[in-house]
Amino acid sequence: MPDPVAVNSMFARIARRYDVANHWLSGGIDRWWRRKLVAAVRRVRPHTVLDLATGSGDVAFALARGLAPDTNILGMDFCQPMLDEAEAKKAAAGGAQYARVRFQPGDGMALPLADASFDAVTIAFGLRNMADRHQALGEMRRVLRPGGSLFVLEFSQPYAWFRPWYLCYLRRVLPRLAQALTGDRAAYVYLNETIEEFPDRPSLAGEIAAAGFARVRARALTFGIAALHEAGR
Repeated sequence: MPDPVAVNSMFARIARRYDVANHWLSGGIDRWWRRKLVAAVRRVRPHTVLDLATGSGDVAFALARGLAPDTNILGMDFCQPMLDEAEAKKAAAGGAQYARVRFQPGDGMALPLADASFDAVTIAFGLRNMADRHQALGEMRRVLRPGGSLFVLEFSQPYAWFRPWYLCYLRRVLPRLAQALTGDRAAYVYLNETIEEFPDRPSLAGEIAAAGFARVRARALTFGIAALHEAGR
């Protein structure tokens, strides 16, 4: 399981170049994945959303743009430099567009939030960084209201025919590009390892169900390299 101290340190090191690296290393597909996530959340019409492992806030801001104007969004992360980037982006946007988005530090393993306080919880590419996925999923369920919805956007295992090409990119190309973009090759070697070791769609769906969620379903994205899991409280 990931070491929380090491993960926090890693994200602190790459915070300033995190968005640029994401866009380049994914070929811009990360934006399309976020749109799929927002569209799924929009269907349940939540009034309150927790975006866990919000990082630099891209998902929180996308939710603000895509959901009803009366939806309140809380972005939470345990890495302060990432939250600083999110706050800087909010300030730079100006105006009222993101007034309903706020950010707060918090550990996904022990959320500083009341029980049953959100209609929806989202987490994008953050579950694999949790030291204990079962505990983190239990915390997400705890803060959801009865009838609330969980949305997990995460890397997954690609279709068999695509796997050799994908692994070649992860192991040989991505670390070199990451070194050029962020100056931190080690952070993206860690990324490769967590992606390769992460459960496939059925296995992660089983973990979500084991944490007490109902109506768990998963949708493959981009040849299976990512997946959107949805579940109910």
